[in-house]
Amino acid sequence: MRKHIASLMLIASCAAAPALAQQSGLVNVDIRNVANNIAQNLKVNVSQIPVTVQVPVAVAANVCGVAANVLGTQAAGGSGSGSCTATTTSDALNEIVQRQLRTG
Repeated sequence: MRKHIASLMLIASCAAAPALAQQSGLVNVDIRNVANNIAQNLKVNVSQIPVTVQVPVAVAANVCGVAANVLGTQAAGGSGSGSCTATTTSDALNEIVQRQLRTG
């Protein structure tokens, strides 16, 4: 039984490794235009806010005002990621920035 469980865990970890290595489906979002808002929402100094963050297509579409299918096509293209400039922020974007600040 233990060998069976160990085998399953090994298979699962091997399957997950390529997914972790790939960053496909992410969009580089320039957040300079909304950095003050994000800093205020996170209660940090604006100088701590990065210039760009990588976010899922749905989040980028929401904060950049660009259709998700357009960003998805960019993200699936040769460079592996699309890009846009945020015109607003969202709870999801704030959380992503906050996570980046913690790991920074």
